[in-house]
Amino acid sequence: MPAKKGVKPVAQNRKARHEYFIEDTYECGLELVGTEVKSIRAGKANLKDCYVQVRGGQAYVIGLHISPYEQGNIFNRDPFRQRRLLLHKQEIRKLQSLSQADGYSLIPLQLYLKDGLVKMELAVAKGKKLYDKRHDLAERDIKRDMERHLKNVD
Repeated sequence: MPAKKGVKPVAQNRKARHEYFIEDTYECGLELVGTEVKSIRAGKANLKDCYVQVRGGQAYVIGLHISPYEQGNIFNRDPFRQRRLLLHKQEIRKLQSLSQADGYSLIPLQLYLKDGLVKMELAVAKGKKLYDKRHDLAERDIKRDMERHLKNVD
């Protein structure tokens, strides 16, 4: 069976862009077992409250919830288990040095299928303060009001 071409989003971390300033993004693969891939293809993944940690020369995603596959019976794994990210050594070293900088975190933004493979968009992010969040909300409200006004003028 040929692999499907293109990108199909499976799960997004919508709260990440509200909670963090996104500095840089990376694309990486995940080390998964068969039932987890089937569950992701069915759209049963959740990126809420997950993060990436680098230790021992490897990057792991922690807190990613992949629901057990319904027909998986004994082959299902723990939904919250730590999963290794597939990155090059130099990328892992760079991410480790960036994550150790003051206030920076490694946050998954999106989980998607690309040409039949499960990929994750990973962001190097800096946490926002409360006043930054208020400023973003105010900007979004102003932009929305301007668009409404322009729509009503036409």
